[in-house]
Amino acid sequence: MRLLSWFWSKSFLLDRSFLWLLFLVNAAGTVYGYIWYGNQIVDTIDHHPLWQVIFVPDSPTASLFFTLSLLFFLFPRRKTSRPSAGMLWLRSVLEALGAVSSIKYGIWAVTMIAAGGAQGDPLHWEHYMLVVSHLGMAVEALLFIRFQTFGRVAAMAAACWLLLNDMVDYTYNVYPWLPDVLENDLPAIRSFTIGLTFFSLLATWLCMRFRKE
Repeated sequence: MRLLSWFWSKSFLLDRSFLWLLFLVNAAGTVYGYIWYGNQIVDTIDHHPLWQVIFVPDSPTASLFFTLSLLFFLFPRRKTSRPSAGMLWLRSVLEALGAVSSIKYGIWAVTMIAAGGAQGDPLHWEHYMLVVSHLGMAVEALLFIRFQTFGRVAAMAAACWLLLNDMVDYTYNVYPWLPDVLENDLPAIRSFTIGLTFFSLLATWLCMRFRKE
């Protein structure tokens, strides 16, 4: 029990060595994620208006937001310096987007892989790697919310961005490519995806209750 509480502790999670490890792992995962979406990004550029490309790589963009938010822990401002309004706004936006979107797409990807496997889609080692990495996305976001500075308004704004992403994905068919066995379930997946945005916002708000002055 004490070991579990230590992994949950501020001293462990905000240790600089651990933060650097987390930053490097997330940065590598973000790059891998954009490579994973490479074919779909190219296809979107070829067959859709260019502005829709930004809505294609959902998980790596969520990971990018969280990775960048770690920089505020790695390079904290001096206690004697006063942060600018712009820097406070930037931190709030990155942290909120990283938290809400990482929870959402971490859960979403694992659910889609599990649903595809349940309907007969062959699962390979990459699928299991993606399950572990996406679960990690959701868990790390939940763990770090209590140390971050964004408020409910920023979290709500992040959720609105995700709802816009959902609308673009399922209106213009630029949602992440699914296993063939799930294409017939698209209406249910759309509803699940939108519902997951609200769930992720609620989970974020609940985790914010653990913050201490």
